[in-house]
Amino acid sequence: MVADLTHEGEGVIRGGEMSGKTVFVSGALPGERVSFRRRSFHKSHDEAELIEVHEASPKRVAPRCAHFGVCGGCAMQHLDPGAQIEAKQKELAENLERIGKVEPVEWLPPLLGPHWNYRRRARLSSRFVTKKGRSLVGFREKQGKYVADVQRCEVLAEPVGSLVSSLAELLTGMVRRTSIPQIEVALSDGERVLVFRVLDPLPESDLDALRAFERTHGLRILLQPGGLDTIAPLTPGPVDLHYRLDEFDVKLDFGPSDFVQVNAAINQSMVARAVELLEIAPTDRVLDLYCGLGNFTLPLARRAAAVVGVEGEAGLIARARANAAANGIGNAQFHVADLSVAPEITIPWMRGGFDKVLLDPPRVGAVKVLSAVAHLAPRRVVYISCHTGSLARDLGVLTHELGFRLTAAGVLDMFPHTTHVESIAVLDRI
Repeated sequence: MVADLTHEGEGVIRGGEMSGKTVFVSGALPGERVSFRRRSFHKSHDEAELIEVHEASPKRVAPRCAHFGVCGGCAMQHLDPGAQIEAKQKELAENLERIGKVEPVEWLPPLLGPHWNYRRRARLSSRFVTKKGRSLVGFREKQGKYVADVQRCEVLAEPVGSLVSSLAELLTGMVRRTSIPQIEVALSDGERVLVFRVLDPLPESDLDALRAFERTHGLRILLQPGGLDTIAPLTPGPVDLHYRLDEFDVKLDFGPSDFVQVNAAINQSMVARAVELLEIAPTDRVLDLYCGLGNFTLPLARRAAAVVGVEGEAGLIARARANAAANGIGNAQFHVADLSVAPEITIPWMRGGFDKVLLDPPRVGAVKVLSAVAHLAPRRVVYISCHTGSLARDLGVLTHELGFRLTAAGVLDMFPHTTHVESIAVLDRI
């Protein structure tokens, strides 16, 4: 009997019948009776592949993708979307209790969006396979280092989700097909962009094939022969990548290599919820740490007296400043600072006092800035997290050491059908 689900989406069978060890079974769901085959052995557990489901969970559904179980892009398509959210809420609650030793006063309702064709950013691998006589394009296989042989992707936003096999055919017919190891996808409210990483100069015949693909499918193709600063459009002219946050009358331009949230619908709702939870007053000064290109900063500036955004990447700060100017927002300032080290409380952007703070760190969390945030003594902090473990650690520090109370927490369904958990937490100063 499958007893539980791991944070990686594998079924947990406790005390296997032969070794007595716990077995993690890929593709199995809680409550099911299954047959499985062990594929790897460890000191404390074994890993196994599913052979047959004898008694299925009522929460099991037929995966929409024909390549599910082989492609590593998704791990939970066989689980009902509502049950996926329950599993992610459980992971958040367990990590808060186990790692942070903390529990929110209130659990926020999950923030939900589209389950399919939601991904506007992705990095696809490409490889010419001699034995098959053709190129493959897609995510890596679930087990192994190879590119999954897929025809379409159900989570990539259109039109790219339907063009995976066409991209493979395009590369198969090119002379330098082995010189293109990856394709970056960047879809926006403006243009739809594909960035081809090219290791060797392309002959004119390959460039002509790319131009024809660009025209046929209404896309913009960019080539990247070296570092990120070498990215340039195949067809000359400006590239219009942007998205709108309509509730705040904000348009944000971004570059093909800039970080933006992959799920446009959830990002709209997430920004609105964060601003709502911060309870911004017209007189408030707000600090936005890890601000990127202004995803939260500019909407906050529409509500607050002043907002300061801080980010470690100079290119994103330049983009944020340009976005503020383009939107006619004059009450937002931006600073470049390395937030992987503890900031000095005397540096310029720490001065002036802040009523509210928003944190949106990378996976490693915000532990280096927590003492500085506490020194500012904001009335409220909203923390957006893409890793429940680092979030739980940081919330433990804020609540047990730095004088805050965890008022609320909840999950955001940023990555349906994956095990990735996006979370939001609210803290009030005691």
